[in-house]
Amino acid sequence: MRGLNLYEKASRSFHDCPSICKLIVIFTVSGGSLLAYADANSSGGGVARAISPPGAENKKKKVVVLGTGWAGTSFLKKLNNPSYNVQVISPRNYFAFTPLLPSVTGGTVEARSIVEPIRNIVRKKSVDISFWEAECFKIDAENKKVYCRPVQDTKGNGKDEFVVEYDYLVIAMGARPNTFNMPGVEEHCNFLKEVEDAQTIRRNVIDCFERSSMPHISDEEKKRILHFVVVGGGPTGVEFAAELHDYVTEDLFKLYPMVKGFVKITLLEAADHILGMFDKRITEFAEEKFKRDGIDVKLGSMVVKVSDKQISTKERGSGQTSSIPYGMVVWSTGIGTRPVIRDYMQQIGQGNRRALATDEWLRVEGCSDVYALGDCATINQRKVMEDIAAIFRKADKDGSGTLTVKEFQEALNDICERYPQFELYLKTKKMSDIVDLLKEDQGDGERESIELNIEEFKKALSEVDSEMKLLPATAQVAAQKGTYLADCFNRMEEAEKNPEGPLRFRGEGRHRFHPFRYRHLGQFAPLGGEQTAAQLPGDWVSIGHSTQWLWYSVYASKQVSWRTRALVVSDWLRRFIFGRDSSRI
Repeated sequence: MRGLNLYEKASRSFHDCPSICKLIVIFTVSGGSLLAYADANSSGGGVARAISPPGAENKKKKVVVLGTGWAGTSFLKKLNNPSYNVQVISPRNYFAFTPLLPSVTGGTVEARSIVEPIRNIVRKKSVDISFWEAECFKIDAENKKVYCRPVQDTKGNGKDEFVVEYDYLVIAMGARPNTFNMPGVEEHCNFLKEVEDAQTIRRNVIDCFERSSMPHISDEEKKRILHFVVVGGGPTGVEFAAELHDYVTEDLFKLYPMVKGFVKITLLEAADHILGMFDKRITEFAEEKFKRDGIDVKLGSMVVKVSDKQISTKERGSGQTSSIPYGMVVWSTGIGTRPVIRDYMQQIGQGNRRALATDEWLRVEGCSDVYALGDCATINQRKVMEDIAAIFRKADKDGSGTLTVKEFQEALNDICERYPQFELYLKTKKMSDIVDLLKEDQGDGERESIELNIEEFKKALSEVDSEMKLLPATAQVAAQKGTYLADCFNRMEEAEKNPEGPLRFRGEGRHRFHPFRYRHLGQFAPLGGEQTAAQLPGDWVSIGHSTQWLWYSVYASKQVSWRTRALVVSDWLRRFIFGRDSSRI
């Protein structure tokens, strides 16, 4: 009886003080050292469902969210305004922590450890959110409708198709692998974009080792079967090659010693270096480490064709072609547009683009009440020179036709917020403020004497737009966009009455919200052998074993729930103690 009372007290304590108990659990799982602590439900988990007054349901705006990836899930987690009726539509009923997909391919982490059912994420929200596991195959921009079919409709006869109307549409459907229309890629290559892709790769690796172990297989055929080719030297390709190397050398060689001398890993990259978006120090270290590990990195090598047993390449410099026998190819060369997005872009006059163009507030250009975020969209940053005349008129408050330093400085904050390339230009040129920019154009005159007419103003700012940069298609960007958009939806009514954004240079008043600004928090590149490279803000680079532990801590803290956090940490501990599992299930 006493034991039962103790259990009841412990259970009651867990529900009354969940944060304390979660700390105890993570402290225990991490072996006595707290890896990271971040309450995944801080944005609304535990808040009671709001009870709407009679008739309030009819006043709710219908928000349709397409996709449950990083952008869509971040939007749903942050949204807490009960004045919306939210309908989520996605062909997968879970969120996947995609940065750990390479770890799934080698069995370091189990697939179920990195996924969280989307209903678990939204069920405790104060917002009315429902989910349908369906695929959106058409967006009707004119009539504000989306056409969907259940993923269970395997017959494809269209009988189960349905239409959903919306007031606001949030497109977060992601992208698909970019094959560049290369012959044979779709038929013979593995991709690494979804959880199912990682599971397929894991099975194929085991298949290659099992088949090469058969007594009737010749040595030449063993070399082909156990030749693993990775196409693409970006973060995904490099991390997968490193993970595969560790899996093979640390685990599979012990189980398949008879084929140890036949295994080869080749990484093909069309550019001059792998990890081109990283600091040069990281790139050089990665290439040297792969060379020491026996991973054959072929730079300047472009794929021209893939057959069932060979991959044809062409050297970018010499134009020489060659054929490489392989057992498995993993294609990781960037992202392409989904057919439904391409069709939608044709409807709204964006047919010549590779992704949906949005403004700085994530609104799709050419559409009302439609937002796009994540890999399917890109921000079309407004150029300073497009609005140079309007900027001049706004800043010239006295209407004199000339612009003084004082007038320019009064409008400077709004200009920098509306056109972020302006601030980047000043930093790049190492100018402390706008006076330095004007002095560069006007000479070394005194501060008070600097005045510019419209033509001189254009000349001074003519190179500002050279600092415009596209945001990378990463989970970090998508998550920040989702959080930003949810914050806008949470304060939509308030911002309508009291706009908080920068000045409208082509109009009156201010914008409702501050424009989206991406804050780069750094990036990791796991290189195998318990070594990771990290590039953090401020030109800070760290490489080695200690950075691997930083990677463990950050990735554990970024899990979407405490359930997945505990599972991932336990998988890492299991791998340290028992190694990776080679069973093909």
